[in-house]
Amino acid sequence: MSDDVEILVVDDEARLADLFAAWLTTEWTVETAYDGAEALEKMADSVEVVLLDRRMPGLSGDEVLETIREEGYDCRVVMVTAVDPDFDIIEMGFDDYLVKPVSKDELVDMVETVSVRSEYENEIQEYYALVSKKALLESEKTDRELSNNDEYVDLTERVTELEERVDETVSGMKSHDDFVGAFQDLEGD
Repeated sequence: MSDDVEILVVDDEARLADLFAAWLTTEWTVETAYDGAEALEKMADSVEVVLLDRRMPGLSGDEVLETIREEGYDCRVVMVTAVDPDFDIIEMGFDDYLVKPVSKDELVDMVETVSVRSEYENEIQEYYALVSKKALLESEKTDRELSNNDEYVDLTERVTELEERVDETVSGMKSHDDFVGAFQDLEGD
């Protein structure tokens, strides 16, 4: 994993937040916040994954999540909480949900999974944008014009490269949930 991924661990149980951070700092840059207000102060565009407790005094995790989404941060949010999921989660804008207690392996796997989803979403969005451009050019230009244009040739090569990467990512997803999660944000775009 790359060191440029920044993770914000938010939990009012300081020892637990610090433990999660310790588990993750070997592979990622990690910050901690011990309540909702501090979490929002530490939010930045560089934060790629937020591990968020739901039940906290003051601003709850649900309220922090809502603010993160309203302010347009492009990050993955994983609820890491002792609150068992109920139907209220349907309308919540998180990317995944872990019920405490969680092991180090579960936490690391979850961060890796949601990070891959982010990369996949960017690639699939780029892929569809380029395919659209390619189709438009092909409907307007002759085969000779297309084959003699370096930019079109480069575009075709990039489409093929992205198609292969997207296919590899889909085949590498561990479960149906991984696949569904990868498309969650695409529906809103």
